[in-house]
Amino acid sequence: MDFAFIQKVIPMYTQAAWLTLKLALIGILLSFMVGLICALIKYFKIPVLRQITNIYIEFSRNTPLLIQLFFLYFAFPRMGVKLSSVQCAIIGLTFLGGSYMEETFRSALESVSKVQIESAQCIGLTPRQVTQYVILPQAVSVSIPGFCANVMFMIKETSVFSAVALADLMYVAKDLIGLYYKTEEALLLLCIAYFILLLPVSALAAFAERRLRYGQFGR
Repeated sequence: MDFAFIQKVIPMYTQAAWLTLKLALIGILLSFMVGLICALIKYFKIPVLRQITNIYIEFSRNTPLLIQLFFLYFAFPRMGVKLSSVQCAIIGLTFLGGSYMEETFRSALESVSKVQIESAQCIGLTPRQVTQYVILPQAVSVSIPGFCANVMFMIKETSVFSAVALADLMYVAKDLIGLYYKTEEALLLLCIAYFILLLPVSALAAFAERRLRYGQFGR
């Protein structure tokens, strides 16, 4: 193990990690909004939009992110739409992540008891008030573990961004292996970098699950 080489290339991994984290956070935020909108459309069974949402979810979940990135990066320019590597990464991650977020949010919405909804309607709450004060607060608490799992999944999926010439963590590792043949050192730093990115999310998810369990059932 060449520790001098490791010390030399750590700044490259640090820069790539910040880029990976930035793109992941943007993708997660956009996926959250897409997923929530799609979940509400399916939950309230809005005509036409519900069918469009179903098609989107099936297409997104049944095609690999790598293929989606290739389509954005190589096929779109032939149709007159040129996207940068960063734009392809964000759109691809949002497209994939939105469908997973939708499934999490929709199942959380459907977990709210119909009795509570009917009781709220009986005391005169409007549909908007029922959604705001009865459905959403309970759905949010139920969806947190699944949401955290999706966040971790999306951060790990950023490892394919290197396929569209984006200088993320995987790109740096492959570049160093190709230039210096330092396979063990490059992969070790790659594993450590992803571990550092994912550990706080894992710890936060575990903390949130404990808090929710205590809130529902007591200590």
